[in-house]
Amino acid sequence: MNNSKLKESNIKWLGKIPDNWKTIKFNALYDLRNEKVSDKDFPPLSVTKMGIVPQLSNAAKTNNGDNRKLVEIGDFAINSRSDRRGSCGISKYEGSVSLINTVLKPINREMNPRYYGWLFKTVEFADEFYKWGHGIVDDLWTTNWQDMKNITLVCPSKTEQNKIADFLDKKVSQIDDISKKIQQEITDLEAYRKSVITKTITKGLNPNVPMKDSGIEWIGKIPTDWSVIRLKYLGSAGNGLTYSPQNMTDESGTLILRSSNIQHGEIVNADNVYVNSSVSKSLILKKDDLLICSRNGSKDLIGKNALINKEFIGSSFGAFMCVFRSKYNQYIYYVLNSNIFKFYVGSFLTSTINQLTKHNLYNLAFPFPQKENERKQIIAFLKEKCENINHLITHKKDQLKLLNQYKQSIIYEYVTGKKPVPTEEGVQE
Repeated sequence: MNNSKLKESNIKWLGKIPDNWKTIKFNALYDLRNEKVSDKDFPPLSVTKMGIVPQLSNAAKTNNGDNRKLVEIGDFAINSRSDRRGSCGISKYEGSVSLINTVLKPINREMNPRYYGWLFKTVEFADEFYKWGHGIVDDLWTTNWQDMKNITLVCPSKTEQNKIADFLDKKVSQIDDISKKIQQEITDLEAYRKSVITKTITKGLNPNVPMKDSGIEWIGKIPTDWSVIRLKYLGSAGNGLTYSPQNMTDESGTLILRSSNIQHGEIVNADNVYVNSSVSKSLILKKDDLLICSRNGSKDLIGKNALINKEFIGSSFGAFMCVFRSKYNQYIYYVLNSNIFKFYVGSFLTSTINQLTKHNLYNLAFPFPQKENERKQIIAFLKEKCENINHLITHKKDQLKLLNQYKQSIIYEYVTGKKPVPTEEGVQE
């Protein structure tokens, strides 16, 4: 594409760039579009990490649909909140977005919006955008137009922009196709795991035992010596701790587990929050407590759960979580990770209420083996089976992670000119 040498841009996030490329301020390419419109006239759009898309069904909706920002085709929109880092894109649609987003219109004819769309999707730009923001804490950190208009961008010639955009459109599409196939394999494995759990906790391990009607149509027949029981007869549930930002502290405080701490059916350290406020004894977690996400903006996360292991004994949990305590929790854990629970949760969630109440949880009915030894056999079988499936899922997710790292790397290297675009024959111009 170019035979020029690299020079120092003197801009940390850009690093070295070709010596025939320029740098330019953001406001030389874009200007603020701040026209207020209604979603009755302009279809609602969502600003996501995947770009600008028609409003997602699980997006948090507001009653103030008449107070939105206009977006036109070719505009760049970015979520100004730091907790939505990387949510941005060049719009293919005319529509409207929520006020939390900054909408910019292109004003420079010597630019290809598709090229800048790739530049803006780099991790390095997201970090630079965040750096120019202001706020009290991370969750309240925003970057507005007055901040971002002075960010320095790179500016190759229009011809070079076109070549880079065309190349990345094709190359990233190929990577994304591979990623989609792997993601489908993960989805299939997760569905298989759920089906194995569901079959085992409804039919048992012995296919030759006599069966009876469970009395629940979507469960069907169960072993004759099993019963159907409601969760309220096996234990008790409790809601989590309410705290304010003023109560948040460093690791010397009490760890408050939240939805983000449950990943792949296990408790992990992720985006940890600690508080210095007193926590009642009933809210201190014990081994084998079942931590459940009971409220969330996303329906898909309602009901995700994990058993408390030794590492997290003594922690507490947030108000959007609940804990179920029972001596049967190792068995109940599999019930809550079966299609029975998935079906049950989906039956009461609505567009306005994303909440699993104690009443809902207590009334979950499911097949229950009366013999302790049979329950132990089922737990041991499912533990081994799920570990094997989880190993395959982890391997697939590692592949996805490496692909994403590769994708991010090539985007950054090509949009900053560190690598020249190859020709169709594979020979660099």
